[in-house]
Parts: sequence; C-alpha cells; structure tokens
Amino acid sequence: MTQNSPARRIPSEPDTFPAWVLHHAQVRGGRAAMREKDLGIWQTMTWSQLAAQMQVLASGLAALGVQAGQHVAIVGENRPRLYLSMMAAQAIGAIPVPLYQDAIAAEMLYVFQDADIRVAIVEDQEQVDKMLEVAEQCPALRHIVYDDPRGLRNYALANLLAFDRLLALGSEYSAAHPNHIEDAIAAVKPDDTAAMFYTSGTTGKPKGVVLTHHALIDRALAIQELENLTDREEVLAYLPPAWIGQNMFSYTQFLVTGFTVNHPESPDTVSIDMHDIGPTYYFAPPRVLEDLLTRVMIRMEDASTIKRKLFHAFMGLARRVGVRILDKDPSVSGWDRFKYRIGNVVMYGPLRNALGMSRVRVAYTAGEAIGPDLFVFYRSIGINLKQLYGSTETSVFVCVQSDGQVRADTVGPPVKGVEIRVAENGEIQVKSPGLFKEYYRNPEATAESYTADGWYHTGDAGYLDTDGQLKIIDRAKDVGKLADGSLFAPKYIENKLKFYQYIKEVVAFGADRNEVCAFINIDLEAVGNWAERQGLPYAGYTDLAQKPEVYALIRKCVEEVNADLSTDAKLCGSQVSRFLVLHKELDPDDDELTRTRKVRRAFIAQKYDILVDALFQGKSNQYIETEVKFEDGRKGKISADLKIAQAKIFPGNTRKAA
Repeated sequence: MTQNSPARRIPSEPDTFPAWVLHHAQVRGGRAAMREKDLGIWQTMTWSQLAAQMQVLASGLAALGVQAGQHVAIVGENRPRLYLSMMAAQAIGAIPVPLYQDAIAAEMLYVFQDADIRVAIVEDQEQVDKMLEVAEQCPALRHIVYDDPRGLRNYALANLLAFDRLLALGSEYSAAHPNHIEDAIAAVKPDDTAAMFYTSGTTGKPKGVVLTHHALIDRALAIQELENLTDREEVLAYLPPAWIGQNMFSYTQFLVTGFTVNHPESPDTVSIDMHDIGPTYYFAPPRVLEDLLTRVMIRMEDASTIKRKLFHAFMGLARRVGVRILDKDPSVSGWDRFKYRIGNVVMYGPLRNALGMSRVRVAYTAGEAIGPDLFVFYRSIGINLKQLYGSTETSVFVCVQSDGQVRADTVGPPVKGVEIRVAENGEIQVKSPGLFKEYYRNPEATAESYTADGWYHTGDAGYLDTDGQLKIIDRAKDVGKLADGSLFAPKYIENKLKFYQYIKEVVAFGADRNEVCAFINIDLEAVGNWAERQGLPYAGYTDLAQKPEVYALIRKCVEEVNADLSTDAKLCGSQVSRFLVLHKELDPDDDELTRTRKVRRAFIAQKYDILVDALFQGKSNQYIETEVKFEDGRKGKISADLKIAQAKIFPGNTRKAA
C-alpha cells in the first residue's frame, strides 16, 4: 500500500488528543487513518471521516450524561469504533479506561467500582455478559454500549444500546447543541487527564495510573523525532489495547504522527493480516517474538535434510556477521558481505517475508526482558529490532536504543527529556515529562512511588554503562544472592531457557538457597510436533509433559544453558541443578500470570510451595493436585505425579568460550 506524495513532518502545535484529530482532518483529511479487515476485505476510514465520527460520538456520550472528569470503560479487541470511543470521551473531557478483553468479570468488578465507571463501551456479546454480571454491584454504571450486535437480539434491557443508536443520539444532540463539542474540545487542557490504565497487579490490587495529554504526547513526539517517523508509517494493532505498550503505538503515536493504524480481523488472522499490510513500524513483546520463532523452527524441523542444512549454515553466518552488517560496521569483510547477500536472497528475505516483516523499518520489543539469543536472531536476519524501556507510569518511553548503538545487553540511553540515576541499592530512578500524574484515589501509593527529592522509583535493578546505555538486571525485588553470596538474577536465566522453541515459560528459584531450581512449561505446539515425528503418542498437555523422552529433551536445553552460564563470571553459580515440567500451563485465569503474561513469581511460589520444597529437598517426584478455571467459568482439578530431574552443572570460569 504505497503512497505517491512525499512524507511530511507533523507540526507540534496541537497539545491534546482531540486537537490532534482535528488537525489531521485539516492537513491530511483524505488519507487513510484506520483500516479494519471485515469478512476478508479491508475497510478504510479517512482522517476527515474519523474527525466527524469522533464529534458525533462525543455528542452521543454527552447525550448519555457523560461529563468532564468521569470515567468511560473501553473493553474489546482492537476495533476502530473502540478507538473512536476513546477519542470521543477525551473530546468532552471524560477519561477512557481501557480494560483487558480476556479479563473475567470478577477482575473487572474492582476497576468498575474503583473508577466509578458511568458508561462501558464494549465489543460484543461476550463483553456485554461480563458487564451485566458486574452491573448490580456497580451502581454508577448507567449505560452499556456494544459494537457487534451478534447474539444480542433478545437482550431487552433499558441500559443496553447499540453503537449505531449512540451515533443517532449524537446526531440529535449535536443538532440541539451545535457548539457543545467544539466548546468542550477547546476546554480540554494539556495537563488534564487523558486516560487511566490499571496496572497488572503482580503484587496486589491493580492501581489506576493517571496519565495526562501532555505526558503521553510529549513521549510520542520524542520518539517521532528519534526514529524520523512520518505520516506514511503502517502499524498493525494486534495486542490488547488496555496494555499501555499497544496503546502508545496504535493510539497515542497514531494521533500524534498521523500514520495509518490497521486492525486485524481477529487474533487468529494476525499473521495473514501482517502480510496484507506489511507494517513499517512494528511492536511486539518478547512472548510474541518467541512464538514466531517457535513456528519457524517447527517448520524447519519438518523440512528436508538439505533445507535444514542450508538453514543452519546461513543462520551461522547471520549470527556471525548479520548484526554487524545491520549496524553498518565497516570491518565486515567483502567476502562475508557477499555470502550474506546470497543468504538474503535464499534465506533471510524469505524468512522475513514468512514473519510478515519484509517492510519493517523500525521494530521495538518491550514489556519484559528479552533473551539475548532471541534478540540477536531477529537482528541477524536484517530486522531492525530494538529494545525500549519504560512502564505505564512513565508513558512507556524512558530508554530506547539508537540505530548503530544496539546491543543485546542494554535497553539504550535515556530518551530526550529523561534523566536517570541509580540509587545505592541499584534501583533505577527516573525523571521524565512523561511521568504519571498520580495513582487514582491512592495518595499513599503515589507518595511511595517517588523519592523525597522527586525521582520516580522504577523498582528495577540495573546500571548505566560507560557509554551511557542502561543495563537492566531484573526487578529489584527479584534480584538476590545464592547462599554462597553469588548473584542470582532469575529473569536472565528464564529468558535464556525460553529461547528454545520447546520451552514456553520458566520460573527459577534460588534466592538464599544453595542451588538454582526451576519450573518449566513446555510449548505444546513445538513439543507436540516433535513427539509426532518421534512416534510418541500422548493424550494432552499433562500426559506429554511427564514423558521421559520429553524430560530428556528439556534436560538437553537446560544443560546447554548451564554450559553457557558457566562462562559468565557473575552468573556461573546460577546454573539450574534441578527442574520439573509442570503438569499445566501457567495461566492468567488461574492468577499465575498477569494479563500481559508476566509471571507472578511470589504467587506461584506460594501456590506450588510443595513443588518448590520437593525440588530443594532432592526428591525424585512429587504428587500434586491443582484447581483450574475453565473459559466458561467452571472449575476443575488437574493432578499428576511430577518427576524431578537433575541437570549437569559445569565448572565455572571467567572467560567466554571461543
């Protein structure tokens, strides 16, 4: 989808989101703002259409009685109408509160009560049912608006209305109050609250992070300048819009820079839609990149012997010189460049195309630490993948890697306007124009998040390298020491293991212990594919996970990581001595992961304390019975007698193996 006119830089006069929408309608009104794939066909909305619908929808919210400062819940997948709802709420000074579409009603209840949600705008019947489930306990909730009417024909409720009906109300209200929305937009100020995002609640109740128009827009402008972003970028919005990372890329930066955001037909069609669009600006957390790599490796295992040999030969070359070529390193020999060009034709180019990344100019990964091997893989095949560092409270962008200065072990230098210092205990502390205003209704937590002299506590441990790049070790609370005093950084170990396509999730334990042990989740697709090729029958995840052959497969991965750790002077004592393969996949519905799939380490250690004890007591097996929640709300139990395996420990040394 190419454009013939030259790319334009965007002036920075607008200072609120509704002002940016009106600005783009004037400057590039006929160009595509959003696309949505429906029944296999891409439908386009121009900037002019977007601005007009925003104003009608804002009038509809005003007709429902929504006022400035009140909260409007937005629940669903990435859909143009849900994005429009955020814009419309902001246009009248109301505050959108995006919620995770896969959260159960009980999780949403806390947010609805805490934020006094007045109106909920949701995607479909599934979300309507959740709203109705919490409605009796949320007296502030007056109206539920739905986009997709399928399955809702017989829902005859006074507080339930279709999105088209809300637009009709908006047209009527606008006719009766012709200047209301224009005046409301003019009344919105940069320091007003633009949105509220709830934290994942890894250590307790979620907190509402209050972000202003200024904070979000300032960070978007800083990255626009750093990456030379233009209004010609193409972005695919496929991650949960309630996650600040996706919201920054496909909403904040979209409205500030004026590029095109594309909404996939469904989560299942993302890969196909990636090929349709060919995004130029891409964002993915490590788990997505891990899944993509797993699929690639599965396909290669099913390929012919010749293709497998070619793949490994060219990937060996890519690991050796690919990153240096991407960074324009002049020291790469002409012969290596020639071989890499051949590899680009026969291997790397087709591989980028298979991943849907042929046109990617800038790609970011964030959300949690990425394993160095995974990071190098993508860069070695010519994808300009970079790490960024930030959080909801910082409007995402604190540090970003610069072109030519990308390293696997850092997250880059501070972005323009950001100051960083490292406290005596190793914690990273930040000052930034993107910092949050407060935690909603939680002045104690707000005060605790800042030092006495006004620096924000990130809770992460790390240090600034000699060239000014930030290195993140782990969450400060998770970094510890083994009983012998050597460093224990669980996330680093976990990420190295998750590079293997057979391993989906890892939880490492070892603080104040004599050794390191780990829980492991296998990747059902990858290990299942391997089992079929081995002629190994199995009856589901639990059965497959306990097969002796699977344990041997996982032990090989663990021991390869141990061999690599043995060459690290600081972490050679953190080799995994014992492990078990869990009988179930860690699941957000069982509170083991957050909605952004971060491990809730303390909760898992408490829930599975009997397994932790068995690992460190040297047992060979341990029986466990675990309650699980199914998607339809039912509960059940999974039981298994888990094997505990020993892994080889390698002598440590201070020199990296050649």
